[in-house]
Amino acid sequence: MKVETSAALFALLSVASARPDAVRIFRKAQSPTGASAKFRREVPQEHSHEKFLTGVGQALNLNNVDQVQDPVFALLGNKAAAEGAGLVQDLDCLQQRVADQAFTNAKAANDVEGMTNALIYRALERNTGSVGLASVLCTETAKNPEIAAIQQHQDPASSGAAALNKQITLDLAVQLASVGADPQLALQSGTFAPGEIGDQTGAGNTCDVADDAEGCIFTQNLLVEDATAAEIDAAVAAAGGKASAGNNNAAAGNATGNAAADDAADDGCEADDAAADDAADDKASNNSASSSGATATATTGNNVNAFTGSVGSAPVPVISSTADKPFSVNGAEFLNLGAAIQRACDVQKNACANAANGGDATVSVADCEAQQQQCVAQNGKKRRQAADTGSCGSAAISFGKQSDRPNEDAFAPVNTADFNHGSALKPAVITGFICSQLQSKCDASAATVAQCKEGAQAADSLSGQAAADAFNAALGA
Repeated sequence: MKVETSAALFALLSVASARPDAVRIFRKAQSPTGASAKFRREVPQEHSHEKFLTGVGQALNLNNVDQVQDPVFALLGNKAAAEGAGLVQDLDCLQQRVADQAFTNAKAANDVEGMTNALIYRALERNTGSVGLASVLCTETAKNPEIAAIQQHQDPASSGAAALNKQITLDLAVQLASVGADPQLALQSGTFAPGEIGDQTGAGNTCDVADDAEGCIFTQNLLVEDATAAEIDAAVAAAGGKASAGNNNAAAGNATGNAAADDAADDGCEADDAAADDAADDKASNNSASSSGATATATTGNNVNAFTGSVGSAPVPVISSTADKPFSVNGAEFLNLGAAIQRACDVQKNACANAANGGDATVSVADCEAQQQQCVAQNGKKRRQAADTGSCGSAAISFGKQSDRPNEDAFAPVNTADFNHGSALKPAVITGFICSQLQSKCDASAATVAQCKEGAQAADSLSGQAAADAFNAALGA
């Protein structure tokens, strides 16, 4: 991979200062990224996957809350990236922030292609200073579990890159399948052949053609695929998704949910200290989910999924063991119980939706959506004793008519003395504030903050009282 030289950085800064209208142009434009952006930066391979940058730029422009000038800045090294990062302070997380917001915008518009572009963009390699140097990982947790489950490809010459990049591609395939996209598209997130360590030019085996709308890594046949098509299909099948892009039931509106909550808490988050407590509490609940047919995988260990509903599909076992990642769902392993429960509930929902769309007149897609929320909420009610909130009191939230919003149901903190925030229609607004306050104001423990974030993630996939119940249960409130 090419070195980002001081000359290149100087050119970037000079042009950026000469083009004060660049930010305004990008925010107003709904056209593909790249036309004006190419005048603002010059770095080695950020244009190699141009079609995905274009797609992400279009989705990001729908609501560019962080005022990022252009998605391409997130693929640069941090010094160059800072010039277009907008309000984002943690430059190691700029790529994830852009992907997360683009995914949020596309999801709100029910745009499967936009979600697909955001997922693939999140997995693209970032530029680093030399051949063989890996880029720094983001330690924030993305709002969308589909995005949180993915990290960027690493320089193919860096240590362990072959195995790591293959796993990233397989993880991406699972997320693509979860939104109804072709999981084989994950192969297009791959990077170049490894360069030579010590190459003084820093060029590696890259290309960077700004005017190639497809992306020069494709048109110049430089892409090195990290996995085989069969391995993609196997990974998706193991995660409970569909291996074939020909059956996009999720895109039809039945399964665009978060079947990807898998490692949302695994990437840079602390393990849920109470997961082992939950597993111990549930040793007696090793029930008969082995009769669930294709959605249940026979395995050893204790099933800790407390949900027993079976509308359209039997509940999916969540197996607790003593492994390093102690929870598994259909062979996929998780460090965090909440993520494993989320996956099990989503897999059941997808199977239910497949039945509904396959002609089962006894079940509807709406039934499947409702059952998924019940599944998450039921497991949330089994949580542990109240979390230690430090110098603050209860961190619970409520749902319903609020004092500042008497005419519609909304979410709000119950304890306004410690968590003084107006009501909101989306739970993430309130839960995000509470988790932030627990860490900064209340001086709560890291374990409590981790519980809060887990609860916030669970609530964000639900609605109404079920969302409030899931968050409160995570904190024992």
